[in-house]
Amino acid sequence: MAIKYVHTNIIAKDWEKLSEFYIKVFNCKPLYPERKLSGGWLDKMTNIDEVRISGIHLSLPGYENGPTLEIFQYEPENIINNIPHINQQGYRHIAFHVDDVEEVLTKLIEHGGKKIGELVKKQYQTLGTLTAVYAEDPEGNIIEIQNWKR
Repeated sequence: MAIKYVHTNIIAKDWEKLSEFYIKVFNCKPLYPERKLSGGWLDKMTNIDEVRISGIHLSLPGYENGPTLEIFQYEPENIINNIPHINQQGYRHIAFHVDDVEEVLTKLIEHGGKKIGELVKKQYQTLGTLTAVYAEDPEGNIIEIQNWKR
């Protein structure tokens, strides 16, 4: 049985603004068509009556036909009884390897993101030096910006 990783999904308050952030900061590219999904099949799949989904897939930097970042916005967007639902916002974090962590962090902040902790450098004897920082996108989703040098 073949298994292939396909995408990571982010549920956004405003899918257009959030996708623009990932396009400008991390050089993701939109993969058209935009999604406008609804209907009985989707109600059954999500277990949400009269659900509508809008959004887009973004190609990730370094991949031509690889996994995508799927940014969707649900209507209705309610979360019931703090039980995880398919339309609940967020994830724990996504990581991007970059040439210059400080430069990308500056760009992230300029586009509405914010730094969470301190930028750190950690030497690993067998792996090299890790430079990394955690940050948030404009909707509060966590991003790790990292660079490994040997």
